[in-house]
Amino acid sequence: MSDKTTTRAGFVALIGEPNAGKSTLLNRMVGAKVSIVTHKVQTTRARIRGVAMEGAAQLVFVDTPGLFRPRRRLDRAMVAAAWGGAADADVVVLLIEAHRGLTDGVRAILDTLKDRLPRRTTVALAINKIDRVKADTLLALTAQMNEAFPFARSFMISAERGHGCEDLKSWLAETLPEGPWLYPEDQIADLPLRMIAAEMTREKCTLRLHQELPYELTVETESWQERKDGSVRIDQIIYVARDGHKGIVLGNKGETVKAIGQAARAEIAAFLDRPVHLFIQVKVRPGWLDEAERYGEMGLDFRDGN
Repeated sequence: MSDKTTTRAGFVALIGEPNAGKSTLLNRMVGAKVSIVTHKVQTTRARIRGVAMEGAAQLVFVDTPGLFRPRRRLDRAMVAAAWGGAADADVVVLLIEAHRGLTDGVRAILDTLKDRLPRRTTVALAINKIDRVKADTLLALTAQMNEAFPFARSFMISAERGHGCEDLKSWLAETLPEGPWLYPEDQIADLPLRMIAAEMTREKCTLRLHQELPYELTVETESWQERKDGSVRIDQIIYVARDGHKGIVLGNKGETVKAIGQAARAEIAAFLDRPVHLFIQVKVRPGWLDEAERYGEMGLDFRDGN
């Protein structure tokens, strides 16, 4: 790189209500699957950082848990992590859904943005899922949102289809502060591979199981062994809160956990670009939702749940 090229680097926090499309946008910006995407709310627990390059700029994305009204300790820790990620960022992007507009939840986020963010923080608006509404509705929503909060810029995007995402990425690259890159050029996430693998398995649990159960379970990578043939052996534990949940996760003759394991193994192998041997156990830990160690494995602060 020549001396004439000015490098830029900084943190970009994606915030919004659950299901606004933050993880989908992160994955599109980074160009790889580093944050899990499911149809269920509150899927993202840890502040997953994805690293994207845009010209001479390095964008470090902080994908925060969706902001909602917390009820349980885990919920409170997730919301604290989201606001912590926003407060530490150079640029904050508030993602809202075009077809839902300015909801009560979005109003609450705007109020908190005014109170909790440092004044110097640049905040942009990204209206997502624009293919679901007509153009005049989009323009009216943009005007309404900018009356409610002084956004630096507004973008209309479809994170799923990619519309408008390059414009947003270019603007972010220009907006970040000048400085050296924070990560090696070829690194796409700063989460340990063990945690990414656990997240991928948890996604398969979430997709396969229904109702409240996914929020009552967590997945941890217990061991990671590099093999001489280039493959890796990964041992994971799915922790559930009750005996009855173990039976649901295992399924008839172990079919459910087998299907979860097959889907997770395929995705982890594709992500690592090498063969994976995945072994999963299901264990009952009645109080895992109140264990500090479990929160640490998820990248959350147990104390934030108080």
